[in-house]
Amino acid sequence: MNNIFPEPIRNLPKADIPIDGLQAYLSQAANHQLVFMQFGRDVVLPEHAHAAQVGFVLEGTIELIIDGKEKIFGKGDIYYIPSGIKHSGKAYAGYSDITFFAEAARYKAIEE
Repeated sequence: MNNIFPEPIRNLPKADIPIDGLQAYLSQAANHQLVFMQFGRDVVLPEHAHAAQVGFVLEGTIELIIDGKEKIFGKGDIYYIPSGIKHSGKAYAGYSDITFFAEAARYKAIEE
């Protein structure tokens, strides 16, 4: 997979997200996280819920079911998942985004 993120992003800690084919870099703040994600293969995302999430789609396509409503997002789209709302979906190979999580401990950095 050709990494779309420039060096300053690739130099961030890698996010510990157990999804095969995902490259993810973590920017940690006191009350939120930014995760720069790039999928090298199709990935099914099982239903779950957590604090609010906002995704800024950079490339590719993601199908999301948010609170029972299915939507497809592509390059240039922004999606919003309110806190506590169940969601699931499928990210397709080549999908990349910057995702804001309104919680500081959503993911941890991989210890290297």
